[in-house]
Amino acid sequence: MRMVAPPDVPVAADDAALIARSWHDPDAFATLYDRYFDEIHRYVAGRLGGHAADDLAAETFLVAFKKRQAFDPGRGAVRPWLYGIATNLVAQHRRSETRRLEAFQRSPSGEVADSGHEEWVTARVAAANAQGRLAAAIKRLSDGDRDVLLLVALAELSYEEVAQTLGIPFGTVGSRLNRVRKKLRKALGGVNPMIGGFDG
Repeated sequence: MRMVAPPDVPVAADDAALIARSWHDPDAFATLYDRYFDEIHRYVAGRLGGHAADDLAAETFLVAFKKRQAFDPGRGAVRPWLYGIATNLVAQHRRSETRRLEAFQRSPSGEVADSGHEEWVTARVAAANAQGRLAAAIKRLSDGDRDVLLLVALAELSYEEVAQTLGIPFGTVGSRLNRVRKKLRKALGGVNPMIGGFDG
């Protein structure tokens, strides 16, 4: 069951207080784990597949726990900080992610492989029947552009949260998404590659 802060305490402030309390009471960190594990797991699963997500989501919280005394609430909230750790761990597995995209690019358009990028991309482009072209276009994105795209599309972070997660200016998030949107549309012959917030 997901833990929530009392209604009169903003979650971001409560999260920061929990981090500080965990310096002396390590069990306090468990509340952050309960609060954010599922969404971090979904994000990593969308990037690397379910099997990798089990390990990397747990590793995200292990890294966060070990670095909790270095957390600076003045630089942002705990949630984007956790996504930043998860994104860094995903970057360490990027070669595997690239291989998955290459395999997806070769797969027939009606065939859905197991979990990860394949399911995410298939759900958004099934009507356009363009999985191979979209996978190839995503593969060609720079690491920074791909991270911004997937933090918005998979993790559903706001632009501000993405900026905090990656340590980049707010305006850079918008400009990267605009650039990605144009590249993906061009790769798909003008077809809208996404549904929802990414194409907003």
